[in-house]
Amino acid sequence: ETVLKLFASYAYTERKHLANRFALGEGMVGQAALEKKRILITDVPRDYIMIGSALGEAAPLNIVVVPILFESDVKGVIELASFHPFTTVQLAFIDQLLESLGIVVATIEATMRTDELLRQSQSMAEELQTQQEELQQTNEELEEKARQLTLQKDEVERKNREVELAKQEVEEKAEQLALTSKYKSQFLANMSHELRTPLNSLLILSRQLSDNPEDNLSSKQVQFAQTIHQSGADLLALINEILDLAKIESGTIALNVEDVRVDVLREYVERSFRHLAEEKGLVLGVEIAEGVPDTVATDDMRLRQVLRNLLSNALKFTEQGSVTLRVAPVVDRRGLPPSLHEAERVIALSVEDTGIGIAKDKQQIIFEAFQQADGGTSRKYGGTGLGLNISREIASLLGGELTVESEPGRGSTFTLFLPDRYVPRRRSERPPLPYVQGPTRLAAGFNQPTATDTGVLQLERPLPAALIADDRQLIQPGDRVLLIVEDDEVFAQTLLDLARDRGFRGIVAGTGAEALEHARTVKPDAITLDLVLPDMDGWVLLDRLKHDADVRHIPVHIISAAGNGEERRGLELGAMAVLTKPLEKEVLESTLAQMQEFVDRRVKRLLVVEDDETQRLAIVELIGGQDVETTTVASAEEALDALAGQPFDCLVLDLKLPGMSGMELIQRIKDDPALRRLPIVVYTGKDLSREEQNGLAQFAETVIVKDVRSPERLLDETALFLHRVEASLPETKRRMLRNVAYGDPLLKGRR
Repeated sequence: ETVLKLFASYAYTERKHLANRFALGEGMVGQAALEKKRILITDVPRDYIMIGSALGEAAPLNIVVVPILFESDVKGVIELASFHPFTTVQLAFIDQLLESLGIVVATIEATMRTDELLRQSQSMAEELQTQQEELQQTNEELEEKARQLTLQKDEVERKNREVELAKQEVEEKAEQLALTSKYKSQFLANMSHELRTPLNSLLILSRQLSDNPEDNLSSKQVQFAQTIHQSGADLLALINEILDLAKIESGTIALNVEDVRVDVLREYVERSFRHLAEEKGLVLGVEIAEGVPDTVATDDMRLRQVLRNLLSNALKFTEQGSVTLRVAPVVDRRGLPPSLHEAERVIALSVEDTGIGIAKDKQQIIFEAFQQADGGTSRKYGGTGLGLNISREIASLLGGELTVESEPGRGSTFTLFLPDRYVPRRRSERPPLPYVQGPTRLAAGFNQPTATDTGVLQLERPLPAALIADDRQLIQPGDRVLLIVEDDEVFAQTLLDLARDRGFRGIVAGTGAEALEHARTVKPDAITLDLVLPDMDGWVLLDRLKHDADVRHIPVHIISAAGNGEERRGLELGAMAVLTKPLEKEVLESTLAQMQEFVDRRVKRLLVVEDDETQRLAIVELIGGQDVETTTVASAEEALDALAGQPFDCLVLDLKLPGMSGMELIQRIKDDPALRRLPIVVYTGKDLSREEQNGLAQFAETVIVKDVRSPERLLDETALFLHRVEASLPETKRRMLRNVAYGDPLLKGRR
């Protein structure tokens, strides 16, 4: 900031002098000022300019001349010389810096004009005082002095108006600086993939080293590898917190509102923190008062994130005593935000501990980013100071508020106030973001720039170079083949090695086009998919795979840093699982083991829950085949027994059941972690209201209402989730699937 201000002051005071030396269009400096574009000169002649020091001098290799612009007005020109070629990152940094520098220069100019006007005003006021004294001394000049006084008064008023205009201009520049800060937050919010991908490889490879499978490392080397792994895990936690904070600041965080059962929340707290409390010798309690509703409509993941942070802090800062979570209805709403006054009911989730407590003057600081109660606490207990800041912002997003009551030495109570039904806040229309024009010449290896939905021009990532040597030339009939769609060579190699250990032949594709080609020609047994690819969006690739009759049966596991919070979307599109980078080695090994088990098991298991016997037989006749083992039950209770007895690959369910309803059965299934990913196809003849459809959309992958064409849709959806090979189906069923695919004659044969 100091350097920028010094430069701006120099530019302001020397502007006329510089203008005399460099006229518009004269020389590189004048040409850059005239065109208002950056000029990059490579291979500079050796006799053009020399860069010297006390020890010698040499000619630069590259020169870049960049105009400093503010609202299309040239404020100055910077000319930089380098012994090395300027990189794309350096040029991009210069472009971004100069935009801010233009704002700073304009701001300082306005400030200096304001100061000059103020000095003139003070000088005139002093002169006015002198004239008044002279007026008292002589009556002969009274009339002349009066006229001068009037003129001077008018001048002062004019100067004051100029000062006010300058003040408004400064405020506008402050708003522009705030917009620049917002761009920063948006940039950080979109950095998830770029940060997680290298960290993913670091965690996996360091874990492999620490396991020392070949027993060729010393104990100290194994310890070093374990330290690297732990440091990577700590870095991941910090990155997650920073990215969460950036997403909240930029407004890109999305909420998934659903009915959260309070009793399930109690089980989560006890399951997650009971052992931690016991290790420290603390008592962990969960108390739910009378009057608390059975369910709360809010974002389950974000609510758990806040509670996890509050409980973790309470356990960390408590050496003896207890930590208690209390859930109770709120009767007195005084002091709460207006949004909570409008809610029908408000509940309070309080985390109370008997720990070190927080001083009164520190209770607001702890909610600021990177802040803790004091430096001693920070050093003793660790942490980044981001958790409470993120928790407070999430509480606000959920329509609630997070407060604290504490006394040093007697513990703390953090209370999260939430409405029992989330109501989206009305958002004012945001002004359109400016379209940022990049340099006209792109660096080698990059695609053409594309405008994002925010209007900001961005460069796509560089196309990958030749990837690692895989097994594409070694595949023999009968081999299990895994297609690895991944542009990160290190992680692709890791997946390839683990796949080989599981008996797979591996093919690595670094682009979506290459992945489509291999999927259609090789017909792999399974696919792992990264969502961020250099040539197409991973979701588009998944959609194209699942709409191609020849390859839609291939199971796809999404493994991507961009998959955070997108599990439901992936399952709806037909993916078997959605995993978020970075991953531990055990998770990857478990995923590959599941792939191997699924590939080896040629017969898929289907559970049909239908109380009408005729309908059950019709569904079995429609879906059944040599590749599907169908189990039929007539009630939800029988369905739960069947699910407890063996795993199933898909569930077809009618909502109207005797005893427990279909909706209750879906809730029970989704509450069970072992069954949470089971695809559910609701096949019902009931007319569903909009509320029922929205409720089902939270759980069932597909809702099919029985109608004239519903058998075709049911066959199509179950074939997708059972990963059935369409070519192996009877001709009548293949014809039904084709009718579903080409149901609209206007779309038939088109792309």
